[in-house]
Amino acid sequence: MTMKITELDVFLLRGPETDRPHWVSHFIVPTANELLVRLRTNEGVEGFGLATSYTNAEPILDVFRSGIGERIVGANPLAPERLYEDLFSLTSTRLAHEKGWGREALVRISSAIDIACWDIMGKVAGLPLYQLFGGYRDKVPCYVTCAYYRDGKDLAEIRDEMETLKAQGHHGFKAKVGGLSLQEDMERLAVVREVIGDDNDMMVDVNRAWDLETATEAARLMEPLRPLWLEEPLRWADDRRELKLLSQRTKIPLSAGESELTSYGCRSLLEEQAIQILQFDCTMFGGFTEGRKMAALCELNHVQVTPHHDCFIHAQLVASTPAGCFVEAFTDPERDPLQAELFENPPKIEDGWLTLNDAPGLGLTLSVDALAKYGTRIL
Repeated sequence: MTMKITELDVFLLRGPETDRPHWVSHFIVPTANELLVRLRTNEGVEGFGLATSYTNAEPILDVFRSGIGERIVGANPLAPERLYEDLFSLTSTRLAHEKGWGREALVRISSAIDIACWDIMGKVAGLPLYQLFGGYRDKVPCYVTCAYYRDGKDLAEIRDEMETLKAQGHHGFKAKVGGLSLQEDMERLAVVREVIGDDNDMMVDVNRAWDLETATEAARLMEPLRPLWLEEPLRWADDRRELKLLSQRTKIPLSAGESELTSYGCRSLLEEQAIQILQFDCTMFGGFTEGRKMAALCELNHVQVTPHHDCFIHAQLVASTPAGCFVEAFTDPERDPLQAELFENPPKIEDGWLTLNDAPGLGLTLSVDALAKYGTRIL
């Protein structure tokens, strides 16, 4: 008997509002805004997947409310390529227009469903996904994202933050810049480097704030601080071409990818030979079906894989490939309560490394309490 999806649960996960939000260069980052889907099959196997959204999630939820679940229930979860293609292809159909299903919403939904299918696949196979995907290693380096802008945050508070994170055992620290003058941002980075020391890694994330000339000057100024990479330094309009130009002007490795809508956009970054590190997000576009293809492309093009966000999800892919580099962690529950609370059995993060669980599939058990605390059921 062919396995089929028989039930679909959909939740929106939201973090609490704060009166002192975390800013990057030019926008506030939500503490949590994620879609969670849970699939059940006729053989009693369950799987779940996540999709991250930095914009209003209502368009995504409306797609579920208006019937896309009918295309998911009855499908075979052990054929994730087929189901992903079926959902993604809706972005080019008249049906999507008639239903009011937006392109971004469909891409996010296809990602969450795909991850859930792969979770089921691993459970049926009795293997954790990193082994099913290739099994290169069972632990991966992780870094902590930090030094956000917050109202009233000064250099003393940044120093205290870095001291706390260093004491937690982190060895990689990614600092936010782009929201102040170059002089002020360089002062912030100097504090980060001073506190973490020369034997730890510092990464710098601009979140697409600078024009090419500003980015060129900023790269020159920060070279003595030895950043491991410079992330999304250029404004969105022509960033692929400008990344290539910037790469010819600096020795600092460049990274990008999280802001692309599809894997095709990431492929274009590789074709431009603009970056040394690709930071796609399986929870935002493509799930593991597309993530595995991007990881293979990275390996063949001598580019490292360091996905954006959701370290417990992305560790499965990063651990599977020789191109895998880092996963991104948020160890401050105020910044990301889901990393702290969503799973009963989160993988261990210690001394700068994340060690994967050996349970099959994603290897993660959802916390009923966290789902009740942060989740709103949609279907």
